[in-house]
Amino acid sequence: MGNALPIMFQGTHSDAGKSVIVTAFCRIFAQDGFKTTPFKSQNMALNSYITIDGKEIGRAQGVQAEAAQIQATTHMNPILIKPNRENESQIVVHGKPYKNMEAGAYRKDFFQTGLKLIEDSLTHLTNTYERIVIEGAGSPAEINLNDRELVNMRVAKMANAPVVLIGDIEKGGVFASLVGTLQLLDREDCDRVIGVIINKFRGDIRLLEPGLKWFEENTGKRVLGVIPYIPHLNIDAEDSVILNKYTSALNDEKELDIAVIQYPKISNFTDVDPFFHEPDCHVRFITRAKQLKQPDIVILPGSKNTLEDLMYLKDSGIAQKLTELQGKGLSHIFGICGGYQMLGSEIHDPYAIESPHLSLNGLSLLPLKTTITKEKTTKLSEGELQFGSQQFHVKGYEIHMGETFMDGESSPLIQLEDRNDGYKNSNEEVMGTYFHGIFHNDAFREALLNHIRKRKGLSPIYNRISFNKLREEAFDRLADHIREHVDLDVIQQKMEEYHQGV
Repeated sequence: MGNALPIMFQGTHSDAGKSVIVTAFCRIFAQDGFKTTPFKSQNMALNSYITIDGKEIGRAQGVQAEAAQIQATTHMNPILIKPNRENESQIVVHGKPYKNMEAGAYRKDFFQTGLKLIEDSLTHLTNTYERIVIEGAGSPAEINLNDRELVNMRVAKMANAPVVLIGDIEKGGVFASLVGTLQLLDREDCDRVIGVIINKFRGDIRLLEPGLKWFEENTGKRVLGVIPYIPHLNIDAEDSVILNKYTSALNDEKELDIAVIQYPKISNFTDVDPFFHEPDCHVRFITRAKQLKQPDIVILPGSKNTLEDLMYLKDSGIAQKLTELQGKGLSHIFGICGGYQMLGSEIHDPYAIESPHLSLNGLSLLPLKTTITKEKTTKLSEGELQFGSQQFHVKGYEIHMGETFMDGESSPLIQLEDRNDGYKNSNEEVMGTYFHGIFHNDAFREALLNHIRKRKGLSPIYNRISFNKLREEAFDRLADHIREHVDLDVIQQKMEEYHQGV
C-alpha cells in the first residue's frame, strides 16, 4: 500500500463511540497539517450522506470527511448496507444500489466481491492521503461471524493498522467487556491492539484508577485515555440505535413543540437536528398516536420503506390523528422524502421494490401521487423556496426511489433550475419536499419558527444560530477534548512503528 499512516478504532459493541472518536481524530490530524481521510469498509446505516458527485455513503463518513476538511468520496465507505425489509437489505456499492440481499446470501455470496472493493479503496486512500482513520463496526469478537467479516480485524490487517479498542463505561461492565473482547481475539489480532480508550465517563476519575491499574497489569494493554462524557455535542448521530435517547415527553418550558414521527424504518432523522439547538424548541420522537397531542410542527422524516411505514401510521392510529390535526389547522405538518410521499393520496410500487402491497392510499393531506421506481435518485440540490411573502435560497440532498406528481390544486415548494420540488397547501400548513437538510437552511428555519411564534402571540426571535457554525465549533471542541484526555503521543508513535515495520 501507499505512504499513509493508518490507525483503526474498534469497539466492544455498537454505539461505543467509535464514530465520534474517529471524527475527533480526523479533525486532530487535519489541525496538525496532515491530509487525512476517514474509512469504514462496510457500514450498516439508515442515515446517508451524498457526495459532491451524487453518490450515497454512510452519514458518519461524510461528517468525518467534513471534520478532516476534505470532500467525501465513496472510497471512504465503499459498501453501505441499508436495511429495508425483515432480514433483507439494499447493498450500496460505491454510492449506487447493487442489489437487495438477505443476510445469509450476503455473507455467502458477497464476501469475495466485498474484499476486492475494500482492498481497492484502501489502496486509493493510502496513495492519496497521509493519515487514514479507520472505523470498525460492532465488535471484533463476533466469533460466529469472524471467518467472513469485512469490517474489523481483517481490515486492520489489510491496512497494517494498529488498533485502539473502545469501551463505553456508560452502559456498565466496561472492564468485563474490554477484557472479554481481548480474550476472544486470536493472538495475532490481540497483539495488534495497542491499547484501550474508556469512553463516556462521568464522575470522579480517582474512583476508576484502581480498575485502570488492574486492567493494565492483567492484560498488558495500555489505557490510552478515559474520555469524560461530552454533553450537547452537535455532531450527527450514526444511526437509529441512538433514537431511544430522545424523549417523547412534552416540555412546558419550551414555547414551541415539535413532534417527529418515529416509524420503524425511519432514516435520515438527523434532518431535525437544528431544532435541538433552538432556544424555544422542544423536539420529541413519538411512536404512538396518544403521544402526538397538538404540536406546533409535526415532521414525517425519511423512510427506508415508505409503504410499510405508511401502514404503520395507519395501524397505530397516527394517520387518523394527523388528519384530525390538519382539520383543526393548529399544526404545521412537514414531510421529508418518504414522509413527503406519505402526505399524498396514493403510493404505487409496481415492481414490489419495497413491499408486496403494490399500491396504498396515502394520508391525502396533499394532492400527490408517487410511483416507486427501480432507479434511485441521489443528488445535491438547491433552489428557491417560497414561504409566506419571502423567498429563501435553500440547499439539500436527495435520496429517493420514487417520482412524485401533483394531482390537484397545490403550489410548488421549491423552484429549481429545471424543475419544481415539493408542494404545499394553500395556507402553507402542510408542506413536503425531497430535500434532506431542509431545516439546516438557517433563514428558512428562522422564518418558519417565527411564523409559528407570531400565530401563538409570541415575539419573534431573530439572529438565530448558524447550524454550520455550530458544527465547526463542535468539531474543534471535540478535538480539544480528545487531546486533553487521550495519549496522542503513544498513538502517533505506534502508527509510525507499524508503518516502519517495527
